[in-house]
Amino acid sequence: MHCCPAIRIGNDTICATNKARLLGVLLSTDLTFDQHVTSVSGQCFYQLRQLRSVCQSLDTESTTTLIRAFVSSRVDFCCSLLIIGSPRSVTDKLQRDLNAAARVITNTKKYESGLSRILHQDLHWLDVTERIQFRVAATVYQCLHGMAPAYLTELCTPVTASASRRGGLRSVITSNFFIVPRCRLSTYATRAFSVAGPVLWNALRPQPTQAN
Repeated sequence: MHCCPAIRIGNDTICATNKARLLGVLLSTDLTFDQHVTSVSGQCFYQLRQLRSVCQSLDTESTTTLIRAFVSSRVDFCCSLLIIGSPRSVTDKLQRDLNAAARVITNTKKYESGLSRILHQDLHWLDVTERIQFRVAATVYQCLHGMAPAYLTELCTPVTASASRRGGLRSVITSNFFIVPRCRLSTYATRAFSVAGPVLWNALRPQPTQAN
């Protein structure tokens, strides 16, 4: 991987690096978050190995609480960065963490059938891709109702606001829709919140109007 040259400022030399940690997230130059997910996945499996040794002495509720505290919370932390379009090979690593966590809670073996029922019906868990979509949609909802920071709100332009500037009329059906900006790069531009957020929100049926 190409490495940028060092920068010299006064008597100090700042060396370039291919990765950096910011607020607990490992950022790499390719923006795939593969290194971050690999690190999180390793931490989750370490915690699962520790919990598996004591879960025989715990009831299901206590085991579930510990799994949420030490495993699923790590999976959910900043998972919205893996916004729509992230490589399947990256999100599958986190999905394997959730699958293993479900096995620990239900005390089932790796190759026993019924994993989907355990995840969705018994534990009421979302898959990793659905967790990402939920986080992104929740952020867009906050932008729509003025509950998000300004730097995020300005990235989401409602259709009604654009129509009012042009003097046009929009139906009630599209009143909660957002404008999807055009992008030329399908690899990275479509993963930007300004694009992926409105695309995901506009695809929701029916459109959320208020929080319960």
